[in-house]
Amino acid sequence: MRTISVVVALLLLGTHMPVVHAQDLEDEVAELRALLTEVQQNYEARISDLEIRLAKAEQLASGARREATEAFDIAEQTAIDQSAGTSAANTFNPALGAVLSGVYSDNDGFELGEAEVNLKADVDDKFFGNLTFAVGEEGGEGEIELEEAWLQTTSLPGGATLRGGRFFSGAGYLNEFHRHVDDFVDRPLPYQAFYDGQYKVDGLQARWVAKTSMLFELGAEASTSGETLLANFGGDIGASNSWQVGLSWVKTDPDALIGDGELALVDFVWKWAPNGNSGLRNFKLQGEYFSSEESGWYLQGVWQFLPQWRAGLRHDTVEDADRDSLMLDWSPSEYSRLRLQYTNDRVFAETDDQWFLQYIMSLGAHGAHQF
Repeated sequence: MRTISVVVALLLLGTHMPVVHAQDLEDEVAELRALLTEVQQNYEARISDLEIRLAKAEQLASGARREATEAFDIAEQTAIDQSAGTSAANTFNPALGAVLSGVYSDNDGFELGEAEVNLKADVDDKFFGNLTFAVGEEGGEGEIELEEAWLQTTSLPGGATLRGGRFFSGAGYLNEFHRHVDDFVDRPLPYQAFYDGQYKVDGLQARWVAKTSMLFELGAEASTSGETLLANFGGDIGASNSWQVGLSWVKTDPDALIGDGELALVDFVWKWAPNGNSGLRNFKLQGEYFSSEESGWYLQGVWQFLPQWRAGLRHDTVEDADRDSLMLDWSPSEYSRLRLQYTNDRVFAETDDQWFLQYIMSLGAHGAHQF
């Protein structure tokens, strides 16, 4: 009986197996058809996308060929004009830019800052020119000041350059920078005490940079007010650090500088950026020492902790007067900046706590800033 039961069970199981197997095959076929349909749809979508990208690439290539042809024609015409001693009419159009600024303080309210209008361009293959006007307000009336007007050589051999006209002196690290690139609302106390904010000269400047792996620069200035000697040294430490040290000596008429007309300066800058990429994070430590009848110095650090955010701390002093300033600024782009600054001012006998809110906006072309 047991044997008969096993045989019957096997016969029944064998009878139902083909039915179950057939159903599985039908399900598998349906699944394969669905996958094939999906693959076909994805393939058609990718083909369509590739066709669109190919059309755009052909458009860009056509535009690039056209621009290259135009550039070649301009270069060829420029070469012809220069060989004839002339310049093409549109080859050296000046770069035109403007900077607008303003500041609100809890002591003085809103004040329209100094606006700047700048034009710069190659004169030809031998000279570069720069013209800068400062537009401000004095006593409720608008005034325009010729801030810079100089020419500089571009093709002297051996690392030499000559600059002539009105320019910011190279004596001191911060002096050659325009105010709108400063890291704080106001200039350090030594600059206010010795330079009345900024020292500019009418004369001639000569500089020579050695062709070495490290920066080695010597310079001299001769102007209507006196003479200046300067030297700069610098280099890199690894991929993330760079430094620069400057020495300057100024001899001028007492009316040109505050003091006895003779001034010695030492400045240094150290910059850090991970692997040289300053876009995400960077840090700058900067300081200068001034020595004349009196002495003064400042030291400041600025930390960019996010791509658009920076914080800075500065201590500046001249003799018995000193201040501490803390700033935070936000730059939505390279053309705009908003800055909040707190200053604990101890210049006078009574301590003064000051708050500032500043805006700086750049319009048009603006060149890269020096180290």
